[in-house]
Amino acid sequence: MSGTKLLIDTNIALYLLGGNQTIQAVLDKNTIFISFITQLELLGYKGITDLEKNQIKNFIKDCVIIDINDEIKIKTIEIKEKVTIKLPDAIIAATSIVFDLPLLSADKGLIKIEHLNLILFED
Repeated sequence: MSGTKLLIDTNIALYLLGGNQTIQAVLDKNTIFISFITQLELLGYKGITDLEKNQIKNFIKDCVIIDINDEIKIKTIEIKEKVTIKLPDAIIAATSIVFDLPLLSADKGLIKIEHLNLILFED
């Protein structure tokens, strides 16, 4: 997977921030994209320390953040109409589809989304 562009789910970011060596190896030398949802989820996590918040901010600086747009909104609605899924997960999946980026996630619930290029991480 060297040199590719990947959208990573929040759970993958958490694995990486937690020191998971397998995720580190997978992401090494790739361009990492995150949804604004992941940014919000990481920074809005209740109870994080100042040190953890700084680590998250440094991680986010190294990523390309994709903000919401009309195409993502439309695709999110289409996903929600077809699949029972939480809104943040639908937005991240829609972002992957709209930007044609493989989505690296540990969330098996995403398998049921049509046209999603999902790379399922199993630890």
